[in-house]
Amino acid sequence: MKAMNLTQFFRKPATLAAAAVTAVALATAPTADARTERLAFSGGPDGGTFQYFSNGIATRLSRVLDGVDVSNMASAGSVENLRRVNSRDADFGIVYSGDLFLGMNGQLTNDTRRYRNVQAVAYMFGAPAHLIVLENSGINSPQDLVGKRVAVGPAGSGAAASAQRYFEGLGLWDQIRPQYIGYSQGASAIGDRQIDALWVFAGFPNASVIQAASSNRVRILQTYEAAKAGSLFKDHPYYAQVTIPAGTYPGVDYDVVTIQDSALWVAGRHLSEERMYQAVSQIYSEEGLSFMRSVSGAARAMSVEGALTGIVTPVHAGAKKFWTEKGLTLTADQQ
Repeated sequence: MKAMNLTQFFRKPATLAAAAVTAVALATAPTADARTERLAFSGGPDGGTFQYFSNGIATRLSRVLDGVDVSNMASAGSVENLRRVNSRDADFGIVYSGDLFLGMNGQLTNDTRRYRNVQAVAYMFGAPAHLIVLENSGINSPQDLVGKRVAVGPAGSGAAASAQRYFEGLGLWDQIRPQYIGYSQGASAIGDRQIDALWVFAGFPNASVIQAASSNRVRILQTYEAAKAGSLFKDHPYYAQVTIPAGTYPGVDYDVVTIQDSALWVAGRHLSEERMYQAVSQIYSEEGLSFMRSVSGAARAMSVEGALTGIVTPVHAGAKKFWTEKGLTLTADQQ
């Protein structure tokens, strides 16, 4: 190849311009990247409540925290989020308190690994138990379900697992007749008297409970007192008390005091105390909570006062600092 002399080179202004642009880009690009901290929030299936929350928090933090970009990741849900945050494939996630507790202690189903890199940040919303019977069934308490057909959700589902834990805590699991069918099928079956009771473990208002209550006169049983008298809270300390307000469902004009598992905002232990403190401060500010409530009606359950509800595992240091400043007292399990 014939060599280009200097005169020929300087006759090519485009070559000079391109070289200058490349030099500037190379000089500035690393600095720009270095100023941006990229974090990931693992949520849930598209269209689900977990995904609304994770997308909302990711969007809010990206807007208000200088030098931070939080991306939202779809996922299969609670257990996948636990695993992602633990392995640092995500920095934040949404995990049920029960899965976090069991995961930390190596007690997840078919998984004895201990997930110790995941720490709680705050309570966001609950998945309460609904135990529905027909009003004229003569069933007035969970103890009246001995020998009865109870739809508990599909086999292997979280709903079925929660039903088994609940009735085992009452000493009744071997005395009821569990029916492994889904919520919608159960809502139809109770009206057709193919089952005696329907167990729904989900946020309220729930469409299947509305379906059952709109088509029939129903009663939602009070489950908390029976659980308190039994061994549920001792065996599964992540369950908490919650009230489903009167008027939530057609014909149910009384408060229902029941149990729930808690959906928690979690973070990796690797995230710095300062960054976590900033993130919690923004989401649990008046403006942040207002924004979250515009994202999902379930965010009405979010508050500073109730931020530690259902948490029975250690809280991230940055979140701990914020809640302590707000006057909350952490339990020994949360320290």
